[in-house]
Amino acid sequence: MSISSAMNAGVSGLAANSSRLGTISDNIANASTFGYKRVETDFNALVVGQGAGLYTAGGVRASTTRSASQDGAIVTTSNALDLAMTGRGMLPVTTLNDATGGGTPSLMMTRTGAFRPDAGGLLRTESGLVLMGWPTAADGSMPLVARDTSAALQPIRIESNRPVGDPTTQVSLGANLPATETLPTGSGDPLPLRVEYFGNLGTSESLDITFTPDTSDPTGMSNTWTVSISDSASDPAANPISTFQVTFDDSQGAGGALLNVVGGGYDPATGAIPLTVGGGNIELSIGVPGGASGLKQLAASFSPSNVVKNGSPVGQLVAVEVDPQGYVKATYDTGFVKALYKIPVIDVPNPNGLVAVEGQAFKTSPDSGGFFLWDAGDGPTGAIAGYAREASTTDIAQELTHLITTQRAYSSNAKIIQTVDEMLQETPNIKRGSAPQGIG
Repeated sequence: MSISSAMNAGVSGLAANSSRLGTISDNIANASTFGYKRVETDFNALVVGQGAGLYTAGGVRASTTRSASQDGAIVTTSNALDLAMTGRGMLPVTTLNDATGGGTPSLMMTRTGAFRPDAGGLLRTESGLVLMGWPTAADGSMPLVARDTSAALQPIRIESNRPVGDPTTQVSLGANLPATETLPTGSGDPLPLRVEYFGNLGTSESLDITFTPDTSDPTGMSNTWTVSISDSASDPAANPISTFQVTFDDSQGAGGALLNVVGGGYDPATGAIPLTVGGGNIELSIGVPGGASGLKQLAASFSPSNVVKNGSPVGQLVAVEVDPQGYVKATYDTGFVKALYKIPVIDVPNPNGLVAVEGQAFKTSPDSGGFFLWDAGDGPTGAIAGYAREASTTDIAQELTHLITTQRAYSSNAKIIQTVDEMLQETPNIKRGSAPQGIG
Protein backbone atom coordinates (compact mmCIF):
# COMPACT_ATOMS: atom_id res chain seq x y z
CA MET A 1 0.00 0.00 0.00
CA SER A 2 1.07 3.63 -0.43
CA ILE A 3 1.77 4.24 3.25
CA SER A 4 4.20 1.30 3.33
CA SER A 5 5.92 2.56 0.17
CA ALA A 6 6.28 5.95 1.83
CA MET A 7 8.09 4.24 4.70
CA ASN A 8 10.39 2.45 2.23
CA ALA A 9 11.04 5.71 0.39
CA GLY A 10 12.01 7.42 3.63
CA VAL A 11 14.36 4.58 4.51
CA SER A 12 15.99 4.74 1.07
CA GLY A 13 16.37 8.50 1.52
CA LEU A 14 18.16 7.93 4.83
CA ALA A 15 20.47 5.36 3.22
CA ALA A 16 21.21 7.61 0.21
CA ASN A 17 22.00 10.64 2.34
CA SER A 18 24.09 8.48 4.66
CA SER A 19 26.13 7.47 1.62
CA ARG A 20 26.49 11.10 0.59
CA LEU A 21 27.55 12.01 4.12
CA GLY A 22 30.26 9.36 3.86
CA THR A 23 31.68 10.83 0.64
CA ILE A 24 31.56 14.34 2.08
CA SER A 25 33.40 13.11 5.18
CA ASP A 26 36.10 11.49 3.03
CA ASN A 27 36.46 14.62 0.90
CA ILE A 28 36.82 16.92 3.90
CA ALA A 29 39.17 14.54 5.72
CA ASN A 30 41.44 14.43 2.64
CA ALA A 31 41.37 18.14 1.87
CA SER A 32 45.14 18.25 2.54
CA THR A 33 46.00 14.86 1.02
CA PHE A 34 48.22 15.25 -2.05
CA GLY A 35 46.78 13.52 -5.10
CA TYR A 36 43.35 12.90 -3.55
CA LYS A 37 40.44 12.88 -5.99
CA ARG A 38 37.11 13.92 -4.51
CA VAL A 39 34.13 11.57 -4.60
CA GLU A 40 30.76 12.75 -5.86
CA THR A 41 27.39 11.26 -4.94
CA ASP A 42 24.56 11.18 -7.47
CA PHE A 43 20.91 10.42 -6.60
CA ASN A 44 18.66 8.46 -8.94
CA ALA A 45 14.90 8.14 -8.48
CA LEU A 46 13.39 4.65 -8.25
CA VAL A 47 10.05 4.46 -10.06
CA VAL A 48 7.83 1.57 -8.91
CA GLY A 49 4.33 2.47 -10.07
CA GLN A 50 2.46 5.40 -11.51
CA GLY A 51 -0.85 6.18 -13.20
CA ALA A 52 -4.43 5.94 -11.96
CA GLY A 53 -5.16 4.80 -8.46
CA LEU A 54 -2.90 4.73 -5.44
CA TYR A 55 0.64 6.00 -5.94
CA THR A 56 3.48 3.72 -4.86
CA ALA A 57 6.66 5.53 -3.83
CA GLY A 58 9.87 4.05 -5.17
CA GLY A 59 12.42 6.10 -3.23
CA VAL A 60 15.97 6.96 -4.22
CA ARG A 61 19.24 5.19 -4.90
CA ALA A 62 22.69 6.74 -4.44
CA SER A 63 25.70 6.14 -6.70
CA THR A 64 29.24 7.41 -6.13
CA THR A 65 31.91 8.44 -8.64
CA ARG A 66 35.52 9.39 -7.99
CA SER A 67 36.51 12.30 -10.25
CA ALA A 68 39.91 10.98 -11.31
CA SER A 69 39.92 13.22 -14.40
CA GLN A 70 39.78 16.40 -12.31
CA ASP A 71 43.24 17.93 -11.89
CA GLY A 72 44.38 19.45 -8.63
CA ALA A 73 46.56 22.53 -8.25
CA ILE A 74 50.35 22.04 -8.61
CA VAL A 75 52.21 22.81 -5.39
CA THR A 76 55.95 23.54 -5.55
CA THR A 77 58.22 21.62 -3.17
CA SER A 78 61.95 21.51 -2.40
CA ASN A 79 62.63 17.88 -3.37
CA ALA A 80 63.55 16.87 -6.91
CA LEU A 81 61.79 13.50 -6.60
CA ASP A 82 58.44 15.00 -5.66
CA LEU A 83 56.62 14.34 -8.94
CA ALA A 84 53.29 15.47 -10.37
CA MET A 85 51.56 15.42 -13.73
CA THR A 86 50.95 18.81 -15.37
CA GLY A 87 48.25 17.49 -17.69
CA ARG A 88 46.37 14.33 -18.59
CA GLY A 89 47.91 10.99 -17.65
CA MET A 90 49.34 9.18 -14.64
CA LEU A 91 52.67 7.82 -13.40
CA PRO A 92 53.24 4.03 -13.39
CA VAL A 93 53.71 2.51 -9.93
CA THR A 94 53.52 -0.87 -8.27
CA THR A 95 53.34 -2.17 -4.72
CA LEU A 96 56.43 -2.73 -2.60
CA ASN A 97 55.61 -6.45 -2.29
CA ASP A 98 55.41 -6.81 -6.07
CA ALA A 99 58.61 -4.82 -6.58
CA THR A 100 60.61 -7.07 -4.24
CA GLY A 101 58.79 -10.35 -4.87
CA GLY A 102 60.76 -11.37 -7.92
CA GLY A 103 57.76 -11.85 -10.21
CA THR A 104 56.18 -9.52 -12.76
CA PRO A 105 55.03 -6.39 -10.88
CA SER A 106 51.36 -5.46 -11.13
CA LEU A 107 50.66 -2.10 -12.76
CA MET A 108 48.99 0.70 -10.86
CA MET A 109 49.05 4.44 -11.48
CA THR A 110 49.06 7.69 -9.56
CA ARG A 111 48.97 11.39 -10.33
CA THR A 112 51.61 12.44 -7.81
CA GLY A 113 54.04 11.07 -5.25
CA ALA A 114 56.89 11.97 -2.91
CA PHE A 115 59.38 9.35 -4.05
CA ARG A 116 62.54 8.63 -2.03
CA PRO A 117 65.17 5.88 -2.34
CA ASP A 118 64.76 3.27 0.40
CA ALA A 119 67.51 1.12 1.91
CA GLY A 120 67.52 -1.03 -1.22
CA GLY A 121 67.54 1.92 -3.61
CA LEU A 122 63.90 1.57 -4.74
CA LEU A 123 62.17 4.88 -5.45
CA ARG A 124 59.02 4.64 -3.34
CA THR A 125 56.51 6.64 -1.35
CA GLU A 126 55.81 6.28 2.36
CA SER A 127 52.60 4.44 1.47
CA GLY A 128 54.60 1.78 -0.41
CA LEU A 129 54.09 2.81 -4.04
CA VAL A 130 57.22 2.06 -6.10
CA LEU A 131 57.86 4.15 -9.21
CA MET A 132 58.41 2.19 -12.44
CA GLY A 133 60.11 3.00 -15.74
CA TRP A 134 61.92 1.57 -18.74
CA PRO A 135 65.67 1.03 -18.25
CA THR A 136 67.70 2.98 -20.81
CA ALA A 137 70.62 1.66 -22.82
CA ALA A 138 74.21 2.19 -21.68
CA ASP A 139 74.45 5.40 -23.72
CA GLY A 140 71.19 6.74 -22.24
CA SER A 141 69.10 6.08 -25.34
CA MET A 142 65.64 4.51 -25.13
CA PRO A 143 65.21 1.15 -26.95
CA LEU A 144 61.99 0.26 -28.74
CA VAL A 145 59.35 -1.20 -26.39
CA ALA A 146 55.69 -2.20 -26.62
CA ARG A 147 53.36 0.55 -25.41
CA ASP A 148 50.22 -1.48 -24.69
CA THR A 149 51.79 -3.72 -22.07
CA SER A 150 53.71 -3.17 -18.85
CA ALA A 151 56.02 -6.13 -19.41
CA ALA A 152 59.10 -3.97 -20.05
CA LEU A 153 58.53 -1.70 -17.03
CA GLN A 154 60.80 -2.24 -14.03
CA PRO A 155 60.84 -0.81 -10.50
CA ILE A 156 63.26 2.13 -10.51
CA ARG A 157 66.29 1.42 -8.36
CA ILE A 158 68.96 4.04 -7.61
CA GLU A 159 72.32 2.66 -6.51
CA SER A 160 73.64 5.60 -4.50
CA ASN A 161 76.98 4.13 -3.38
CA ARG A 162 78.04 2.65 -6.70
CA PRO A 163 80.77 4.60 -8.54
CA VAL A 164 80.17 5.14 -12.25
CA GLY A 165 82.61 5.88 -15.06
CA ASP A 166 81.87 7.45 -18.42
CA PRO A 167 84.27 6.34 -21.16
CA THR A 168 85.12 8.79 -23.92
CA THR A 169 83.57 7.96 -27.27
CA GLN A 170 83.84 11.28 -29.13
CA VAL A 171 86.59 13.86 -29.50
CA SER A 172 86.20 17.03 -31.55
CA LEU A 173 89.52 18.51 -32.60
CA GLY A 174 89.80 22.22 -33.41
CA ALA A 175 93.22 23.73 -34.12
CA ASN A 176 95.05 26.16 -36.38
CA LEU A 177 98.10 24.85 -38.20
CA PRO A 178 100.65 27.53 -39.26
CA ALA A 179 100.52 27.81 -43.06
CA THR A 180 104.10 29.10 -43.30
CA GLU A 181 105.44 25.82 -41.93
CA THR A 182 104.55 24.17 -45.27
CA LEU A 183 106.97 26.45 -47.18
CA PRO A 184 110.14 24.86 -48.58
CA THR A 185 112.01 26.91 -45.98
CA GLY A 186 109.94 25.56 -43.11
CA SER A 187 111.60 23.64 -40.31
CA GLY A 188 109.64 20.47 -41.02
CA ASP A 189 109.41 19.78 -37.29
CA PRO A 190 106.25 17.98 -36.14
CA LEU A 191 103.83 19.89 -33.92
CA PRO A 192 102.72 17.76 -30.94
CA LEU A 193 99.31 17.74 -29.26
CA ARG A 194 98.15 15.56 -26.36
CA VAL A 195 94.43 14.99 -25.82
CA GLU A 196 93.28 13.30 -22.63
CA TYR A 197 90.42 10.81 -22.74
CA PHE A 198 88.84 8.41 -20.24
CA GLY A 199 89.00 4.66 -20.62
CA ASN A 200 86.38 2.02 -19.90
CA LEU A 201 87.49 1.71 -16.26
CA GLY A 202 87.66 5.44 -15.66
CA THR A 203 91.42 5.64 -16.22
CA SER A 204 92.99 8.74 -17.71
CA GLU A 205 94.51 7.95 -21.10
CA SER A 206 95.85 10.13 -23.91
CA LEU A 207 95.93 10.49 -27.66
CA ASP A 208 99.33 11.78 -28.78
CA ILE A 209 98.81 13.58 -32.08
CA THR A 210 101.59 14.98 -34.28
CA PHE A 211 101.11 17.31 -37.25
CA THR A 212 104.07 17.10 -39.64
CA PRO A 213 104.20 19.75 -42.43
CA ASP A 214 104.99 18.80 -46.02
CA THR A 215 107.84 21.06 -47.20
CA SER A 216 108.50 19.26 -50.49
CA ASP A 217 106.77 21.80 -52.79
CA PRO A 218 109.57 24.02 -54.22
CA THR A 219 107.08 26.57 -55.57
CA GLY A 220 105.58 27.66 -52.25
CA MET A 221 103.30 26.44 -49.51
CA SER A 222 102.14 22.85 -49.97
CA ASN A 223 99.20 23.34 -47.54
CA THR A 224 99.54 19.65 -46.68
CA TRP A 225 100.15 17.96 -43.32
CA THR A 226 100.61 14.36 -42.21
CA VAL A 227 98.75 13.55 -39.00
CA SER A 228 99.83 10.62 -36.82
CA ILE A 229 97.92 9.45 -33.73
CA SER A 230 99.26 7.19 -30.97
CA ASP A 231 97.30 5.82 -28.00
CA SER A 232 98.70 5.43 -24.48
CA ALA A 233 96.29 2.55 -23.73
CA SER A 234 97.26 0.49 -26.80
CA ASP A 235 100.13 -1.91 -27.23
CA PRO A 236 103.20 0.15 -28.22
CA ALA A 237 103.66 -2.20 -31.14
CA ALA A 238 100.22 -1.13 -32.46
CA ASN A 239 101.09 2.59 -32.49
CA PRO A 240 100.44 4.75 -34.34
CA ILE A 241 96.81 3.70 -34.43
CA SER A 242 95.97 6.06 -37.32
CA THR A 243 97.83 8.09 -39.96
CA PHE A 244 96.26 10.35 -42.57
CA GLN A 245 97.05 13.37 -44.71
CA VAL A 246 95.14 16.66 -44.65
CA THR A 247 95.22 19.36 -47.32
CA PHE A 248 93.92 22.91 -46.88
CA ASP A 249 92.34 25.33 -49.34
CA ASP A 250 94.35 28.40 -50.35
CA SER A 251 91.72 30.04 -52.56
CA GLN A 252 90.53 33.58 -51.95
CA GLY A 253 87.04 32.57 -50.94
CA ALA A 254 87.85 29.63 -48.65
CA GLY A 255 91.44 30.20 -47.63
CA GLY A 256 92.45 28.12 -44.62
CA ALA A 257 89.50 25.72 -44.73
CA LEU A 258 89.92 21.97 -44.88
CA LEU A 259 90.04 20.83 -48.50
CA ASN A 260 90.73 17.11 -48.51
CA VAL A 261 91.67 14.21 -46.23
CA VAL A 262 93.36 11.04 -47.46
CA GLY A 263 93.48 7.89 -45.34
CA GLY A 264 92.37 7.07 -41.83
CA GLY A 265 88.86 6.05 -42.87
CA TYR A 266 87.80 9.70 -43.04
CA ASP A 267 84.09 10.33 -43.69
CA PRO A 268 83.65 13.68 -45.51
CA ALA A 269 79.93 13.73 -44.67
CA THR A 270 80.51 13.76 -40.89
CA GLY A 271 84.11 14.96 -40.74
CA ALA A 272 84.99 12.00 -38.49
CA ILE A 273 87.82 9.51 -38.36
CA PRO A 274 87.25 6.24 -36.42
CA LEU A 275 89.94 5.33 -33.90
CA THR A 276 90.37 1.96 -32.20
CA VAL A 277 91.94 2.64 -28.84
CA GLY A 278 92.73 0.27 -25.98
CA GLY A 279 89.36 -1.03 -24.83
CA GLY A 280 87.02 0.59 -27.33
CA ASN A 281 86.38 3.01 -30.15
CA ILE A 282 86.56 6.80 -30.37
CA GLU A 283 85.19 9.00 -33.13
CA LEU A 284 87.64 11.83 -33.86
CA SER A 285 86.00 14.80 -35.57
CA ILE A 286 88.33 17.09 -37.53
CA GLY A 287 85.71 18.97 -39.58
CA VAL A 288 84.11 18.65 -43.00
CA PRO A 289 85.67 20.06 -46.21
CA GLY A 290 84.93 23.79 -46.39
CA GLY A 291 83.43 23.80 -42.89
CA ALA A 292 83.81 26.49 -40.27
CA SER A 293 84.93 24.18 -37.46
CA GLY A 294 87.65 21.58 -37.00
CA LEU A 295 91.18 21.92 -38.40
CA LYS A 296 92.25 25.10 -40.16
CA GLN A 297 95.47 26.43 -41.67
CA LEU A 298 96.26 30.14 -41.50
CA ALA A 299 99.44 32.18 -41.20
CA ALA A 300 99.30 32.20 -37.41
CA SER A 301 100.87 30.20 -34.62
CA PHE A 302 99.87 26.65 -33.76
CA SER A 303 96.81 26.96 -31.50
CA PRO A 304 94.81 23.89 -30.48
CA SER A 305 92.22 26.07 -28.77
CA ASN A 306 89.02 24.09 -29.27
CA VAL A 307 89.31 20.47 -28.20
CA VAL A 308 85.98 19.03 -26.97
CA LYS A 309 85.41 15.49 -25.70
CA ASN A 310 82.79 13.54 -23.79
CA GLY A 311 83.38 11.14 -20.93
CA SER A 312 84.51 11.62 -17.35
CA PRO A 313 86.52 9.83 -14.65
CA VAL A 314 84.88 7.65 -11.99
CA GLY A 315 82.34 9.62 -9.99
CA GLN A 316 79.91 9.24 -7.10
CA LEU A 317 76.21 9.99 -7.31
CA VAL A 318 75.23 13.39 -5.95
CA ALA A 319 71.71 14.02 -7.29
CA VAL A 320 68.80 12.37 -9.12
CA GLU A 321 66.16 14.33 -11.01
CA VAL A 322 63.33 13.63 -13.46
CA ASP A 323 63.06 15.90 -16.49
CA PRO A 324 59.72 16.87 -18.14
CA GLN A 325 60.15 14.08 -20.73
CA GLY A 326 60.31 11.48 -17.97
CA TYR A 327 64.03 10.67 -18.04
CA VAL A 328 65.47 9.80 -14.62
CA LYS A 329 68.87 11.50 -14.72
CA ALA A 330 71.69 10.87 -12.28
CA THR A 331 74.32 13.57 -11.73
CA TYR A 332 77.78 12.56 -10.47
CA ASP A 333 80.44 14.64 -8.72
CA THR A 334 82.51 14.68 -11.91
CA GLY A 335 79.74 16.58 -13.70
CA PHE A 336 78.67 13.49 -15.66
CA VAL A 337 74.89 13.24 -16.19
CA LYS A 338 73.46 9.88 -17.17
CA ALA A 339 69.89 8.84 -18.03
CA LEU A 340 69.03 5.70 -16.04
CA TYR A 341 65.33 5.17 -16.79
CA LYS A 342 62.50 6.68 -18.76
CA ILE A 343 59.13 7.03 -17.04
CA PRO A 344 56.14 6.72 -19.40
CA VAL A 345 52.78 8.37 -18.83
CA ILE A 346 49.71 6.11 -18.62
CA ASP A 347 46.48 7.15 -20.27
CA VAL A 348 43.11 5.39 -20.36
CA PRO A 349 39.96 6.28 -22.33
CA ASN A 350 37.87 6.89 -19.18
CA PRO A 351 39.91 7.99 -16.13
CA ASN A 352 36.74 8.18 -14.00
CA GLY A 353 36.26 4.44 -14.53
CA LEU A 354 39.52 3.60 -12.73
CA VAL A 355 39.33 1.68 -9.47
CA ALA A 356 40.82 3.60 -6.54
CA VAL A 357 43.16 1.84 -4.10
CA GLU A 358 45.02 3.10 -1.04
CA GLY A 359 47.80 5.64 -1.39
CA GLN A 360 46.07 7.74 -4.07
CA ALA A 361 46.67 5.01 -6.64
CA PHE A 362 44.36 3.52 -9.26
CA LYS A 363 43.90 0.32 -11.25
CA THR A 364 42.31 -0.22 -14.63
CA SER A 365 38.84 -1.72 -14.91
CA PRO A 366 36.42 -2.63 -17.72
CA ASP A 367 34.85 0.82 -17.26
CA SER A 368 38.18 2.66 -17.64
CA GLY A 369 39.27 0.78 -20.75
CA GLY A 370 42.77 -0.45 -21.60
CA PHE A 371 45.88 1.64 -21.04
CA PHE A 372 48.55 3.00 -23.36
CA LEU A 373 52.05 4.11 -22.35
CA TRP A 374 52.92 7.49 -23.88
CA ASP A 375 56.09 9.52 -23.80
CA ALA A 376 55.58 12.40 -21.38
CA GLY A 377 54.19 15.43 -23.19
CA ASP A 378 53.32 13.39 -26.28
CA GLY A 379 49.84 12.64 -27.62
CA PRO A 380 47.11 13.62 -25.14
CA THR A 381 49.36 13.48 -22.08
CA GLY A 382 51.06 16.21 -20.08
CA ALA A 383 54.63 16.56 -18.88
CA ILE A 384 56.12 15.30 -15.63
CA ALA A 385 57.02 18.00 -13.12
CA GLY A 386 59.75 17.56 -10.52
CA TYR A 387 59.84 19.57 -7.30
CA ALA A 388 56.01 19.45 -7.38
CA ARG A 389 52.97 17.73 -5.88
CA GLU A 390 49.34 17.78 -6.98
CA ALA A 391 46.99 19.12 -4.32
CA SER A 392 43.67 17.53 -3.31
CA THR A 393 40.71 18.38 -5.51
CA THR A 394 38.49 18.93 -2.45
CA ASP A 395 36.83 22.36 -2.20
CA ILE A 396 36.11 22.85 1.52
CA ALA A 397 33.47 25.55 0.97
CA GLN A 398 31.60 23.37 -1.51
CA GLU A 399 31.74 20.34 0.77
CA LEU A 400 30.41 22.32 3.76
CA THR A 401 27.49 23.48 1.61
CA HIS A 402 26.80 19.87 0.65
CA LEU A 403 27.07 18.91 4.32
CA ILE A 404 24.31 21.35 5.29
CA THR A 405 21.97 20.24 2.50
CA THR A 406 22.63 16.57 3.31
CA GLN A 407 21.85 17.14 6.97
CA ARG A 408 18.55 18.79 6.09
CA ALA A 409 17.65 16.05 3.62
CA TYR A 410 18.44 13.36 6.19
CA SER A 411 16.27 15.08 8.82
CA SER A 412 13.44 15.41 6.32
CA ASN A 413 13.55 11.72 5.47
CA ALA A 414 13.59 10.88 9.16
CA LYS A 415 10.48 13.04 9.54
CA ILE A 416 8.79 10.98 6.81
CA ILE A 417 9.43 7.78 8.76
CA GLN A 418 8.20 9.38 12.00
CA THR A 419 5.01 10.59 10.28
CA VAL A 420 4.33 7.19 8.71
CA ASP A 421 4.84 5.55 12.09
CA GLU A 422 2.31 7.90 13.68
CA MET A 423 -0.17 7.25 10.88
CA LEU A 424 0.22 3.50 11.25
CA GLN A 425 -0.52 3.78 14.94
CA GLU A 426 -3.90 5.31 14.04
CA THR A 427 -5.05 2.08 12.37
CA PRO A 428 -5.63 0.09 15.60
CA ASN A 429 -7.11 3.22 17.19
CA ILE A 430 -9.70 3.35 14.41
CA LYS A 431 -10.68 -0.24 15.14
CA ARG A 432 -11.03 0.36 18.87
CA GLY A 433 -13.03 3.57 18.30
CA SER A 434 -15.63 1.81 16.12
CA ALA A 435 -16.26 -1.14 18.45
CA PRO A 436 -19.93 -1.45 19.88
CA GLN A 437 -20.43 -0.30 23.45
CA GLY A 438 -21.22 -2.91 26.10
CA ILE A 439 -24.65 -3.11 28.01
CA GLY A 440 -24.36 -1.67 31.49
